[in-house]
Amino acid sequence: MGSRNGLNSRKNEKKISTTIGFLFTFYLLLAFLAPLMIEEGSIPQLSGRANAIDYATEKSWGNLDHGENAEMGHDQPKYGVFAWSELNPVWAFTYMIGDINCHQKYERSWEINDNQMPICTRDVGILFGIILGCLIFRNRGYNRWTIRDTFLTIIPDSKLSIIYKNDLRMMAMFLLIILTIIPIGIDGFLQLLTNYESTNFKRIITGMIAGFSLGWLICSMLAAKPEYFDNSEKVVLPLGSLLKIK
Repeated sequence: MGSRNGLNSRKNEKKISTTIGFLFTFYLLLAFLAPLMIEEGSIPQLSGRANAIDYATEKSWGNLDHGENAEMGHDQPKYGVFAWSELNPVWAFTYMIGDINCHQKYERSWEINDNQMPICTRDVGILFGIILGCLIFRNRGYNRWTIRDTFLTIIPDSKLSIIYKNDLRMMAMFLLIILTIIPIGIDGFLQLLTNYESTNFKRIITGMIAGFSLGWLICSMLAAKPEYFDNSEKVVLPLGSLLKIK
């Protein structure tokens, strides 16, 4: 019968989770190395927008004077102009990824070597969480044909009995994901809608919790491969359940 899913090998699950984990680990390492290796004091305090390119050149949006009390950005010339395109290719890539994906608000970011990191503490936590999710999936995850069944495999089968007995697999997967998103959602929206200001410690923890489910989900989506089975009834599920393809 083989392992928990009915197959004789977990090579694919290990390969996928190792590859995804390595990619995120590599970038996270660069995020710490870049400010450390760049000349001290070269990266000023930044304040950009998420999902936008703000600091590619000296004339980019982030380098303009938006005022100290602006909803987005600040008076960048006051702190120093920054253009990641002028860095060496490796560090330019590191800050480019941060620029595209992160708001890079200086008050929510760490400094190393008097240089602001390319991503905020929330994103540092998310990356750590993704890597943790990949590590756990590498050790416990199995391909069980569908994404939901593959996702649930890091939980012992003995704990899944009620879920499979009542066919709550999809609901269980979404509930687990939602539960990990709630802390980061509460922390983030309270900052947005009230005078509450989170701390970098809270941003790290809530980011890690959300990142964990993201890494777990990514690995599950890539590892769920029906072609590894002769047919759906060959998939071993808790309680002797069978997949029926309509």
